[in-house]
Amino acid sequence: MNGQKILNASVVSVVSIASISVLTAAVLAGCSSSSSSSATSAPSHVLLISLDGLHQQDLTNCLANKTCPNIAALANTGVNYTGAITPAISDSFPGLAALLTGATPKTAGLFYDVSYDRTLYAPSDNTCTGPQGWNVVFDETAGIDGWNGNPLVHLNGGGGFNPDAIPHAMVSGNCVPVYPHNYIKTNTVFEVVKQNMAGSRTAWADKHAWAYDWVNGPSGTGVDDLARTEINSINPASPTGKDYTDLYTNTEIFDKFHTQIVLNQIDGKDSTGTDLAPVPTIFGTNYQTLSVAQKALNASGGGYIDASFTPGPAVAAAIAFVDGEIGKMVTELKAKNLYNSTLVIITAKHGQSPSDHTKLVKNGDTLTALLQSKGYLPASFGQFNTTTGSLNDGSGLAGTGIVQTDDVGLIWLQNPASAVAAVADLKANLSCVTASGICADSSQAYILSAASGVISGTGTLFDGTGLIARFGDPASGRTPDIIVQPNPGVIYTSSTKKDAEHGGNAPDDRHVGLLVSYPSLSASTNSTAVVTTQVAPTILQALGGSSLVSKLNAVTVEGTAILPGLPF
Repeated sequence: MNGQKILNASVVSVVSIASISVLTAAVLAGCSSSSSSSATSAPSHVLLISLDGLHQQDLTNCLANKTCPNIAALANTGVNYTGAITPAISDSFPGLAALLTGATPKTAGLFYDVSYDRTLYAPSDNTCTGPQGWNVVFDETAGIDGWNGNPLVHLNGGGGFNPDAIPHAMVSGNCVPVYPHNYIKTNTVFEVVKQNMAGSRTAWADKHAWAYDWVNGPSGTGVDDLARTEINSINPASPTGKDYTDLYTNTEIFDKFHTQIVLNQIDGKDSTGTDLAPVPTIFGTNYQTLSVAQKALNASGGGYIDASFTPGPAVAAAIAFVDGEIGKMVTELKAKNLYNSTLVIITAKHGQSPSDHTKLVKNGDTLTALLQSKGYLPASFGQFNTTTGSLNDGSGLAGTGIVQTDDVGLIWLQNPASAVAAVADLKANLSCVTASGICADSSQAYILSAASGVISGTGTLFDGTGLIARFGDPASGRTPDIIVQPNPGVIYTSSTKKDAEHGGNAPDDRHVGLLVSYPSLSASTNSTAVVTTQVAPTILQALGGSSLVSKLNAVTVEGTAILPGLPF
């Protein structure tokens, strides 16, 4: 156990490990197809709800088919943004960071919950004298229950951080721990509200008890009431000791915890419901049921029936479930006379790909195999070959580089100087028909590297501008050396447990639902191309106007604009 003590919730490092690089970015803008009416008063509260996996087409279909009546009621006084997309890396971390910081991964520094930083040292290296380069894993194993690969037996993750999940950094001559809130590189809406609105209170609940500590922002104190719930903890109702993700109906059990947390907060209590507390100025939660239903095997009723996003049985039931949970919150807001002063935002961290099951390709992780066969990564790297076989058990390897794959490939090479050669080898193996092929040979596939920009694909989002411009310089230590987006529908896995994934730049990953509702608005549809990063400054604009918006770093660094068509 490396002689370390359990790291509990009171341990906070006050040193941020990186500063933000200032850059300018073009802001997506345009005219709305219809405009909302002027609000008579600004909201006092903002409730943000992420229905992970919610495509815009899901929202459109359920509204048209009247299968989400509670969401439809909110849409009657809301703006439906039909052109909303997430940032190009669409995993849960960068997806939520977009909503809470207004930043893309370039500024927020969050590329995935499993990532790499060349400047960091191993959790066991508390003198920062060993090899640099650490595979940072902030997932369910970030809680103390995951220490040494132990079973995740507590809903709260065990009540503290797993010390083997907390790397170190050398800062001003001191070797300091890097908690998730130190890992994020920019501030959050929670911090802005706490620091600039007297008497304000902030709250959030998400799927991992300790990994989501980063929502506190670099200050470590942005969220007053951060609920600690772990979706991968053992479900007491499971006769086989599985967690809450094996079936979407079990995920419903977990998501109901989040509903109750929000209801408690609406009722003037803390997330546990035991202590009195002011109703949060900004609060919200995440739901996972839809995401789990989308990933479920198509042959077993998961996912969609066709390319038109017609939901299969599991997805249809999941949409009905989350709609019902939203209805409970709205009912409670009305009961407590808070509805007319609460801005409700419904969106998603990410979508899921592919929705069209006929496009699914699972040829195994050919990308990792190719990189290892060519010597760009060792046979055993990072946290992917630990003593117990579990992540964050203390036996991970430093200085190896890693590759993180789902329906995207993020590559941190062991030797960054080999990037040009690695890109050439990837380019020579783009096919989807050879054993070593990485399935990235369609016009919608692309490979980005700091050395050569876009080297494959003609219809990419990035349009040849290169990796550095979009994601930052790999030389800083955090940005991947190479990013591979395979053909739409490709998942780098042979898993027989799921038929969809997220994380990359596939259209189904990025085109998400976004509904902004407030009682004094008129129903409208806005087809402007917007990015979910615009949610964060919009929240601040609604609560405190432009002076509050200016406090959000991403507004200065990336030029993130508020959403169009709103009267705030």
